[in-house]
Amino acid sequence: MKNYFFTSESVTEGHPDKLCDSISDAILDACLAQDENARVAVETFAANNTITIAGQVTMQGTLDAEKIAREKIKEIGFDCAKTDMDYATCKIVVDITKQSPDIAMGVDVGGAGDQGIMFGYACDETEEYMPYAIAMAHRLSKRLTEVRRSGEIPYIRPDGKTQVTVEYEEDKPKRIETILISTQHEENVDMDTLKKDLMEKVIRKVIPADKIDENTKIYVNPTGRFVIGGPLGDTGLTGRKIIVDTYGGYARHGGGCFSGKDASKVDRSAAYMLRYIAKNLVANGYAKKCEIQVAYAIGMKDPLSICVNTFGTSEKSEEELAKFVREKFDLTPAGIIRNLDLKKPIYEQTTNYGHFGKPNLPWEQICKM
Repeated sequence: MKNYFFTSESVTEGHPDKLCDSISDAILDACLAQDENARVAVETFAANNTITIAGQVTMQGTLDAEKIAREKIKEIGFDCAKTDMDYATCKIVVDITKQSPDIAMGVDVGGAGDQGIMFGYACDETEEYMPYAIAMAHRLSKRLTEVRRSGEIPYIRPDGKTQVTVEYEEDKPKRIETILISTQHEENVDMDTLKKDLMEKVIRKVIPADKIDENTKIYVNPTGRFVIGGPLGDTGLTGRKIIVDTYGGYARHGGGCFSGKDASKVDRSAAYMLRYIAKNLVANGYAKKCEIQVAYAIGMKDPLSICVNTFGTSEKSEEELAKFVREKFDLTPAGIIRNLDLKKPIYEQTTNYGHFGKPNLPWEQICKM
């Protein structure tokens, strides 16, 4: 299929699922800041004016999960129980225990913290080696947060979503067919003003002008009203935006989420490593697009399988590339953690606008191969 339309979505930091991801990753970083060997698996649930935090943490140090959660809710901008959530008055329930010894016995010897399949992907459609639709959707969501925080558009609230449909011709992004933005706003906001401000201060600031034409459709708050948002408008849960977190549906996903998990969980660390490998294969000219899959068994060090797919864009066979990947890269959990330096408290910066495509992260670095 060479000529087609493809759509991806993104969300802002105030989306209820992302609020939960943010709290879970903030707790993870707080643990790692005290103990680089901390074992963390924490999930957050948000509903109305209540936050529930549960999971397993084994660490040397102290953890005040409630304080971390309130600080994160405040940082995001939730300060009104009538429209979304109030950081000062919300109820916070914490139920955190230690890691199961049955899991620990496999991880302690360097094995994977769980079974599962993971994917990594890269392509040459954007400078960040990401698919075009998700890259544009993230730019819009990030810009929404910027204009809210700076006061450039003072009447929008933290919750929001974006969606971009791209038209492909000969398997390359040709133009943008549709842009959709839904953003929470204050009560008495004129929709014409909102549409004008978003067009001038958000869309035109981040979307390349040559990708928008007279046939591009732009939708803003299609229902006409988005005052109630955050956990008051919809429940939130850690790990429910895994497609937003990765490749916008353009590549496959193994199913495991990232946020709230330390790097002994291969759901997170192996997905980061596969992104690193796929990106470097593309950046070094081995292929124009590349998807890699691995599988692990709990307690075992080496992956059970490695599969490379270059979609007919490589001069090398996929069998050759799979052999190359297996020989060149250490895909044991310990090797991944060591090579990507994953014991540091770096995870809060991954939570919003995608875990991939950010040049400062270790799995986004390009090396010569």
